[in-house]
Amino acid sequence: MATDGGGREGGDRGVEAEGSRRNAVYMCGYLPGASPEKPPMLSPTPVRDPAGGDSWKDVFGGGCGFAMAVSDSGKLITWGSADDEGQSYMTSGKHGDTPEPFPLPTQALVLKAAAGWAHCITVTEPGETYTWGWKECVPSSKLISDLAFVGSFQKEAFIRQSSSLSEQVSPRSQATSPNSGTVSQLNDRKVVEETVKRRKVSSAKQENESLTPGEETFAPSPCLVTLGPGVRITTVAAGGRHSLALSVSDVGQVWGWGYGGEGQLGLGSKIKMVSSPHLIPCIQTPNPGKDGTLTSSQGSISSGLQTPKMPGNYVRGIACGGRHSAVITDTGALLTFGWGLYGQTLPRLLECPEWKGRQVKTVSSGARHNAVLTEDGQVFSWGWNKYGQLGLGDSVDRNIPSQVPIDGCLPRNVACGWWHTLLLAEVSV
Repeated sequence: MATDGGGREGGDRGVEAEGSRRNAVYMCGYLPGASPEKPPMLSPTPVRDPAGGDSWKDVFGGGCGFAMAVSDSGKLITWGSADDEGQSYMTSGKHGDTPEPFPLPTQALVLKAAAGWAHCITVTEPGETYTWGWKECVPSSKLISDLAFVGSFQKEAFIRQSSSLSEQVSPRSQATSPNSGTVSQLNDRKVVEETVKRRKVSSAKQENESLTPGEETFAPSPCLVTLGPGVRITTVAAGGRHSLALSVSDVGQVWGWGYGGEGQLGLGSKIKMVSSPHLIPCIQTPNPGKDGTLTSSQGSISSGLQTPKMPGNYVRGIACGGRHSAVITDTGALLTFGWGLYGQTLPRLLECPEWKGRQVKTVSSGARHNAVLTEDGQVFSWGWNKYGQLGLGDSVDRNIPSQVPIDGCLPRNVACGWWHTLLLAEVSV
């Protein structure tokens, strides 16, 4: 998950005060489809400019196996997936390691973008929202059947099993030296890739058998999200299998849809599937109807929900984790909801000696790692680092923030994908 960012002032960071400048994108970590034969990038590495001579405007992380950014001409740029990468290919196109525009059914400029495990969501200049990828994350006029849910749960179980195999690396061997960690990663990844290939056939067979006739797992074509007349979206956030959208036309309210089995849609109960966007009552309690259900401009939400009033008049920021969500009100109040088994709903102040005297400007979270950008242009990261996604030059996990060494550029924004991190920076030319 990530807070809104981009286009900010910062420290010098080695960039000359005079002369022309341009935006560049750096990446660290691992994109399976972009370079399957290459080791993970342990330090921030320049990404080639978008195809067609375009330049970079902002970065938005990406999902499992693909990266996302927006070009200066307002096009959504994706890269990282190949045609043998399954869900990544369906979600972001066959672009390999070449950043290319992703086709949208509109010529409007893309302002914001977000990605979950295998779904994407964008906001265009007119305030319209498009989404595609895993079908349960794409609003529809009907609920997905229970059989379809069985199929999606089988997919998730398969992914979890593959992920657990990829993490079976001795922490002691990782801590010995960067080189030994890299070799271990490569051997480990080969084992996982072979396991994934063996299981793809059986998994696909199970999934197809569990889907109803005509039902598909993916919606590869971007679909316009209908929120009602006059609703204009300003920013979006994507979790593992759910999405949030923040609108300004209804005084800063939040809309949510997708999978809500852990309460990440903030509707007061664990609803497995919300197939159309609904208002999330973050600020004040909606009026219950005669039958006890709560109503909004888009219909009933749930029964028996009692949402206390929170400080503030509107929501000004949203974020999604894999199975939880967070919103910030105009008074700075933080609301979290969803899965909290590992303390995701228990915020605490993060102590970091190197942050003393600095203000954090942007924070972003990937699958299991975090990154922040401070006001003076410093980047810090911590968490899971198996694929070098922390950009610290090794593959050793960190439980406290560590400064990312970046010279000769001025960081403007940082965004975490699932196994990678993107950095937008200003460089002199």
